[in-house]
Amino acid sequence: MNQVRDADLKQSRNAFWREINATRAIVSTLGVLFAISGMNHGFFEALQGNTPTRGLIVQAIGKQNRMWIYGTEEAFTLIPNFLISGIAAMTVGVLIIVWSLKFVHKKHGSLIFLLLFILLFLVGGGIAQVLFFTLAWAVSTRINKPVVWLRSAFPEGVRAALEPLWLWLLIAFTLLALIALEIAVSGYVPGLHDPKLALHICWSLLGIGLGLLLLAFVSGFVHDVDRGRLAGSA
Repeated sequence: MNQVRDADLKQSRNAFWREINATRAIVSTLGVLFAISGMNHGFFEALQGNTPTRGLIVQAIGKQNRMWIYGTEEAFTLIPNFLISGIAAMTVGVLIIVWSLKFVHKKHGSLIFLLLFILLFLVGGGIAQVLFFTLAWAVSTRINKPVVWLRSAFPEGVRAALEPLWLWLLIAFTLLALIALEIAVSGYVPGLHDPKLALHICWSLLGIGLGLLLLAFVSGFVHDVDRGRLAGSA
């Protein structure tokens, strides 16, 4: 009896994971992650108070709040006031989180996803994340359009190996990105007191993370191709 119950639970779990739209899950996670990064910029901009930015390129973290020599967090903003720019960046960040979790898979969802991130960039949400949100937008256009040519591009054995990896790759990227964000803001690396080396570690983590993220995209696409095939044969 217990063996039957265990088999049923395993089958139920497998069915649950098979039905997940991996592409949507990846895009939603990236949307939330980089919205938080933009809100982080906005928070420190707001801390600089009702002062003029004196230019389009600003240092989101002012001297009074800076934790290390490289912890400036450059940003671009069209708003010539730190307080208003910071509030705008945090507000847009919240909108991106809501959109990423609830609406990115809807009609025109990917377009609005991109426009919100462009708006975040224009109001001081940070510069470094432009590459990542551009990639996330490109992937978001495939949420409801599985990349069917992957069936012929990869042998069945390779697809079987790739399909379950997307979640673990996404988790690994998210952890690396959060650690890199922490280093960028605080400069803290346990046991390390060389700021240049800390900066190199920060960028290295993002570089490694980018490689993992690209693999997550491929793995997610493969998952969704087989998910669509299985759904169609059900």
